[in-house]
Amino acid sequence: MCVLRPEEDDPSPFIMDEQMNHKERILAALEGKSTDFIPWVPRLDLWYRANSLAGTLPSKYGDASLTDILDDTGMGLHAVVPNFRDLRNPDDDIDRALGIYNLWTMPYRTVLENVERNVRIDGDRTYVEYKTPVGTVSTVVLYDEAMLRAGISITHVEQHSFKTPDDYTPLGYIFENARVEPNYGGYSEFAHNTGDRGIAVGFISLAASPMHLIQRELMPLDTFFYEIYDHPDQVKRLSDKISSYWDRVLAISAESPADVLFLGANYDASVTYPPFFAEHILPTLKKFAVTLHDRSKYLLTHTDGENTGLLQHYLDSNIDIADSICPAPMTKLPLKEVRDFFGKDIVIMGGIPSVALLQMSMNDQEFDTFLDGFFEEIGDGSNLILGISDTTPPQADFDRLLKIIERVRAFGPVPASR
Repeated sequence: MCVLRPEEDDPSPFIMDEQMNHKERILAALEGKSTDFIPWVPRLDLWYRANSLAGTLPSKYGDASLTDILDDTGMGLHAVVPNFRDLRNPDDDIDRALGIYNLWTMPYRTVLENVERNVRIDGDRTYVEYKTPVGTVSTVVLYDEAMLRAGISITHVEQHSFKTPDDYTPLGYIFENARVEPNYGGYSEFAHNTGDRGIAVGFISLAASPMHLIQRELMPLDTFFYEIYDHPDQVKRLSDKISSYWDRVLAISAESPADVLFLGANYDASVTYPPFFAEHILPTLKKFAVTLHDRSKYLLTHTDGENTGLLQHYLDSNIDIADSICPAPMTKLPLKEVRDFFGKDIVIMGGIPSVALLQMSMNDQEFDTFLDGFFEEIGDGSNLILGISDTTPPQADFDRLLKIIERVRAFGPVPASR
C-alpha cells in the first residue's frame, strides 16, 4: 500500500465518525431502514485500471490500490460488475462468446460436456471451435491494448457463434449438455475480500433470460431481429433448449451465500423494447425474484440504458435494485421521474450521469448547479444507493468525486421509508 495522507494541518474533510459501515448502509437502504448517510458507492474499477496503467492516478495516491483510495476518501466499494480479466485459469473466459463465464467470483460454474472444444490464441484474438455430434460452431473474441488502456475488462465478440440456420442445432446441443455446479467457495472468497466496504453481488449473467442471451450474445443484433422474424420457431426452440441450462444456473445461484444476485444488463427501449421485455425478459426476472425473496435475498438487474417505456416492466418484474439508473441528460428520463415511479418498491443504484464528471461536458459552475438540482431531486434520499451511471470514466475529474462526498455528508441522515 502506498497512500499519501494529508498533512496534519490539512486534515481530510471526508473521514468522519460514522455510525454505520458501507455494507450496513447499503443493506439498510435495501430494507427501507434509516441510514446515517446516503450510501455512496461509485463504480471506479474502469477509472482505476485506466489511470493506474497510464500513471495518471491523483498525485496523492501514487501506486495506491483501489481499496486504498476508497478507504482514504470514505467511498464504498462497488462490488457489482465483475472484473472479467480477473482470471485464475486461462479457460475461465474461453466460452465468453456463448455468454458463459466461469469467473472465480461467481456463485456457479459451467462445464461443457460431450463437446470437443478447440482453442487457438493468435495475438489479441481467441478462436474457439465447438464440435458436437450434431454440428460445429465457432467464435472469435478480441482483447487488445486499446481496451486494456481504457480500463475495459470484457472481451469484444468479433464473430458470433450463430452464422446460419444450420447453427441452431449445435448451439441447442451445447446448452442442453452443459453441466452447472456450485462455486460457493470462490464467491465466499470474493465476499470476504469485499468485507464491509460494500455488498459482494453474486454475478450470474449479463443476459436476463434465454431469449435475451440469444439476442445479446449468440447473434449480431441485426441478425437476431431478422431471425426472430424469418425463423421464429427455430429461435423459440433454441430458447427452450437454453432454458433447461438456465434453470440449473438460477437454482444453484439462489442457494449460494450471496445476499444480492445480479441477473441481466444493458436494457434499452429500442433493443429490449417494451413488448419484447414483457414477453421474453419479465417472466424470468419475476420468477427468479420470487425464488430469491423466499430466501430473503435480493435481485439486482443492470438498467443503464434508455428506460422510457420500461419502468412499469421493472416494477412488474419484482426486482429489488435497478442498478446504474442513468438519468437525463444522458437519457430522456429525469431522476425524479424514475424515483417517483419506483416509489418504495425498487431501490435505485447509481443516479449521477457519468458526463457530470467530465470537464468537457460540464464546467465547474455547471457541475455545482447540477449537484444543487440533483440533491433537491432525491427528496429525503431514501431508496437510493448513490453511484455513477454507468461507470466513472477514465477522464473523470477526481475532485468532483470528492465534492459529491461533501454533498453526501452535508445532506445528512436518511429516514426510514418502510
